[in-house]
Amino acid sequence: MGVIRTNAAAAMLGVSPNTLRSWERRFGFPEPRRTAGGHRQFDLGQIEALRSAFEETHNVSSAIAIARERGSGPASPARLKSAFARFDEGEANRILEESLAVRSVERTVEEVLLPAVETLAEDGGDEGPEHGFAWRWATSWLAAAMRVAPAASRDEGVIIFDASSACDVESLYAQAFELALRRRGLRTLTLAVGLDPARMARALHAVEPRAVVLAGRSVDLDSIGRLVFAARRIGGDALAIYDFRGALPDTGASTVTRLGVTPIAAVDVLVAGLDGREVWPAVPTGLDGISLAG
Repeated sequence: MGVIRTNAAAAMLGVSPNTLRSWERRFGFPEPRRTAGGHRQFDLGQIEALRSAFEETHNVSSAIAIARERGSGPASPARLKSAFARFDEGEANRILEESLAVRSVERTVEEVLLPAVETLAEDGGDEGPEHGFAWRWATSWLAAAMRVAPAASRDEGVIIFDASSACDVESLYAQAFELALRRRGLRTLTLAVGLDPARMARALHAVEPRAVVLAGRSVDLDSIGRLVFAARRIGGDALAIYDFRGALPDTGASTVTRLGVTPIAAVDVLVAGLDGREVWPAVPTGLDGISLAG
């Protein structure tokens, strides 16, 4: 479903733009997203659902309640964001269940869950209670999906060094990336960047990584260098090093390859590398300032 501007949405509902804005303020529905220029854009699914309910009830509060309960067509980031903004866990569950009926787990995460949390953070700041609720709900959902992921069907292991922090959207992207790797049959382990490399031997031996992925945007280059060196002591010099979503500053060409910014495409590139194939958009990136010699 697409998005429409205020005048078009109001025309569909048979009300004035001012009336539509008053509903937004009073009921929080339909909830628009904002363009870079500050213009409202309404989810077409929400407007269509509200129009249908309003034709049945001729009462705005009843119509809004019905439209929210029924949903507004295909699951969308706007609908999920609205549920998060109302702290409605049940509705958030229903929206993702609807998405899973027509999308894969990976596409549901990438096309519905992550954009909803990301736009909520952009609109209200990542320190608001709505964002905190959304981040924790999303983390719980991703963890549950990880638990029911199929058992590994490949021998290769992947270590993810995550430099993100709690309530950081980048943390959700790292979790989504690991889930997509698991669902492609790979063995994975995510470790915090702040770990002491001297205490990582057991974890590294358990996974025997063929690839290391750097995630999160709060990377301390010295810490990353020590971790990569520790991983290469186990995996050898053939160990592939990847960057997911710009974890490292781009300072020149090196052996580190950028995986891109979306989990599905990133997994495609990494798996292709493990298989000896090359898939766009693998791009070399800089590793200047990171010592791999210990």
